[in-house]
Amino acid sequence: MKDTIYTIPLTDAFHAEDECPFCYIKRKLEQDAISFILGCAYMEDDIRATTDQMGFCSEHYKKMYDYGNRLGMALMLHTHYVALQKELTKKIEAFSPTKTSMFAKFKKAKTMDELAGNPISEWVNEQNHTCYVCDYIDKNFIRYMNTFFYLMETSPDFMALFKDCKGFCVTHFGDLMALSDTLVADKAKPEFYSILFDKMQTNLKRIEEDLSWFIDKYDYRNKDADWKNSKDAIPRGIQKLVGIYVQDPPFKEK
Repeated sequence: MKDTIYTIPLTDAFHAEDECPFCYIKRKLEQDAISFILGCAYMEDDIRATTDQMGFCSEHYKKMYDYGNRLGMALMLHTHYVALQKELTKKIEAFSPTKTSMFAKFKKAKTMDELAGNPISEWVNEQNHTCYVCDYIDKNFIRYMNTFFYLMETSPDFMALFKDCKGFCVTHFGDLMALSDTLVADKAKPEFYSILFDKMQTNLKRIEEDLSWFIDKYDYRNKDADWKNSKDAIPRGIQKLVGIYVQDPPFKEK
């Protein structure tokens, strides 16, 4: 298989023997985005204009803070504050309270999502659902998913990597299933699903057995027994379920 700029990160992820190659890719995309926006990019007007508009989610504010570039973080925050205040002023000037209906007075929302919105609350909600880093990841991640299916069809070497991998986390397994309907040729679907389902069932069972032995090791009768592959069963088990690396230290500027 001849690697290209589009396939190298994908093949590297499968060679990494990770619990999920797509988790591996997503973590790399996230780190690339944080390094980019807190590197030289924070001096670029077009990047700052985009981050001013989109902002970041709470998770990525924390990861950007952990990264350690305080000047870059302060510049990002300052210009975002300037843009946010201008937009809020416009919303406040245009705001007009609505009259509460008799029905609404008696209808109590069970969750915050059920509350009736107004222009300002809807605007705030939009601010909380946009993130430059998340957007960067999403736009690039789908390309790797598409490349995966392309290589499955065109590269026997990549098919071998697929057959030898440890399966995928449950989240990315769902993504693969959703895309496979249209990106896998009908004649190739039986083999693809056979391999994919076997990967998931075999490796979920492997994780479950590692967790079981981890628990058994706390029995005094097993205190001198070998840990086998169970020492990191908890972080691997969490990754397999939700696609996160709980054992990773904070990603920091080099």
